[in-house]
Amino acid sequence: MSGQVAAGAKAQDARSRETREKLLDGALRTLVEQGIAKASARAIATTAGVNQALVFYHFGSVDELLSAACRHGAELRVARHRERLRSVGSLSELLAFGREMHAEERDAGHVAVLGQLLAGAQTHPRLAPATAAGLDLWIAEIEQVLVRVLAGTPLDGFTDPAGLARAVAASFVGLELYEGVDPAGAEAALTALEQLGALMAAVEELNPVARRAVTYALRHRLES
Repeated sequence: MSGQVAAGAKAQDARSRETREKLLDGALRTLVEQGIAKASARAIATTAGVNQALVFYHFGSVDELLSAACRHGAELRVARHRERLRSVGSLSELLAFGREMHAEERDAGHVAVLGQLLAGAQTHPRLAPATAAGLDLWIAEIEQVLVRVLAGTPLDGFTDPAGLARAVAASFVGLELYEGVDPAGAEAALTALEQLGALMAAVEELNPVARRAVTYALRHRLES
C-alpha cells in the first residue's frame, strides 16, 4: 500500500513540474507575442494550455510567475551558450560571438522578452530583482571570459573585469533594443565594437618590448 502511495506522490510531483514548466514557457511566449501589458493570468494560461487557477496555485501571482519566467529563461539561454563562451580565447572572439548570439536571440524572440521585462520592471517593482538576476547570469559568464582573455595583455591590471562585464552586457542589451528602431545604427555600433576588438588583437600581437611600452603608457595615463 505504501508503495502505491509513493508512486502516486511521485506521479503528482511529475505533473506539478510539468505544469510549472508549461506556465513558465507560456509566460515567456505571452511576453513575446502580446507584451507585458497583456500578460494576464488568463492570457498566460491560455498560451500554456492550462487552467487559469494554476497560475496562482503554483506562483501566487502573475508578477511572481513573470519573475520566475525571467530567471528560467535566462538560465536556459546562458546554459545554451556557456560552452561556446568558455572556448573564447580573445576579446575579438568574444565580440564576434556577441554578434552571432545577438542574431540568434533576436530571431528566437528573446530580445523581445528582455525588452518587455525591462519595460515592466519600471512599473512592476517585483520584476526588477528577477530581471537583474537574469542579467547577472550573463554578466558572471562574461566576467570569466574577460578575466581569461585580458590576462597577460597590456590591459591586465588596468581594467575591472566585473565592471567591464556589466558594461559589455549593458551595451548588448541596449543594442538589441536599439535595433528595433534603428537597424542600421545598431549594425554600425556592432561593427565599431568589432573594430575595437581587431585593435586589441593587433596590440596583443606586438613584440614584448612594444607591449611593455603600451603598458607603461597606460599606467602613466591612468596615474596622471
